[in-house]
Amino acid sequence: MLVMSDERYSIADQKARFDRAKRENNRRYLDITTVYDPSSLQGQRVAVTGANKGLGLALAAELTHVGAEVIAIVKSSSSELEELGVRQIISGIDVTDDEKCAGLSEQVEGGPIDILINNVGFLKREGEQLDSLDFPTQIKTIDISACGHLRVTSALLGLLKEGSKVIMITSQAGSIGWREVQSPNGGNYGHHMSKASANMLSVLLANEVKNRGIAVGIFHPGFQKTDMTSEMKDTWESEGAVDPSVGAKRVLYETIQLSMEKSGKFRNCEDGLEIPW
Repeated sequence: MLVMSDERYSIADQKARFDRAKRENNRRYLDITTVYDPSSLQGQRVAVTGANKGLGLALAAELTHVGAEVIAIVKSSSSELEELGVRQIISGIDVTDDEKCAGLSEQVEGGPIDILINNVGFLKREGEQLDSLDFPTQIKTIDISACGHLRVTSALLGLLKEGSKVIMITSQAGSIGWREVQSPNGGNYGHHMSKASANMLSVLLANEVKNRGIAVGIFHPGFQKTDMTSEMKDTWESEGAVDPSVGAKRVLYETIQLSMEKSGKFRNCEDGLEIPW
């Protein structure tokens, strides 16, 4: 499998990537606050799915802190989310439910949306091998992490305008070109299929909405210290995992940088470089 070596691409090995950033003293990678200027987000209306915990909660917190109007779209709320004082919480939205998603736009208060961040996802704790396949969970993972993004975006399309941005939080796990390095023994089928599916739908979406002047960002948010990665806790320090609050700033930095010229590209929010498909 060909792994791109072009300097515009990030590198597959997480530890080597982090080591290079330290060796080169890459401040953008090591301390996002040195380049992150959130002033343009003030007053922006931003919808965030999965905002009740993890990265989604951190995004809602950071956006609220910098003066954005946050519409939190969740299956169920949390005390942490409610304490943020966001503009609106829309709960009861299961992104696998066609009817729930179809009526979403009618629940949004206050007019058009400047930025939609499709963040909701699902990860099965135990990895799969050929002798332990779990097809119902695979289908659930794809339905949430890929089709769920599409349902929400379709439902809110009428609230997006020229200049709006759609952010798809996917993962480096969706890179086919990186499987040889990151998954040399295969396995974990549902997770990787769901992220590759999310990447494909994001490219198709970018092509469909470009004439409307809507940019689509396809982002790997970076390695973060969350419940989802807790089973990899022993590698957090050596591979540069960060708190979700840092991950949120990285995502928002790339969101600010997103333009029509960058639309439809698969980008690593750690170093800002592209990831090969």
